[in-house]
Amino acid sequence: MKNILLVEDDPEIAKLLQLHYKEPNYRLTHTDSGKAGLEKALTGNFDLVILDLTLPDMDGMEVCRGIRENKISSAILMLTSKSEEIDKVLALELGADDYVTKPFGVRELMARSKALIRRAEQLPQPAVEPAKEIMIKDLAIDLNLRKASLKGTRLELTHKEFDLLVILASNPGKAFTRQELLEQVWGYKFSGYEHTVTAHVNRLRIKIEADLDQPEYILTSWGIGYRFIG
Repeated sequence: MKNILLVEDDPEIAKLLQLHYKEPNYRLTHTDSGKAGLEKALTGNFDLVILDLTLPDMDGMEVCRGIRENKISSAILMLTSKSEEIDKVLALELGADDYVTKPFGVRELMARSKALIRRAEQLPQPAVEPAKEIMIKDLAIDLNLRKASLKGTRLELTHKEFDLLVILASNPGKAFTRQELLEQVWGYKFSGYEHTVTAHVNRLRIKIEADLDQPEYILTSWGIGYRFIG
């Protein structure tokens, strides 16, 4: 059973999603308050949080920040009626895994939300099976404990950031396109959401690179995508 938390103050959207998440494998909990949504999310009992950006008491950005600051790893899908790119980028920077702009198609929302909560073993496996621990320079990745550290200091990574790091570090020197990373980490088999990969790579670089202008670990393969140092 997959537990989904919907934080949305529009009753029509809430009613629509409650109807579509009546499948046997899903249980949807709804609240129309940002504060109540954050309180529920902090229990850590949800596989996915569908979070509206504009809420009456606490906006979605604050809720998202609160979830990640408390190290809750639930996937977060933001709903926004704003078209400005800065809002989308900021949502991803704060720890959201993806976003959908209103008005949205329910089929698209369902497909993307299901992709976010799909178990790791259901995703395509890396070309090279990773070891239980990966050590590259000052970076250590423990796959069993799902943690990474740099120079002995633990890195605070979201689930998707960790999965992305593992895919890249398990295949040093191999260049991945953004679409390939999108499929392997998020399970999306359709194009148009490569920005999600770019935002997560940027966040990873901020956490592991000493100099963003001269990255040592995650390198850009111009015209292709990204590769880990070989």
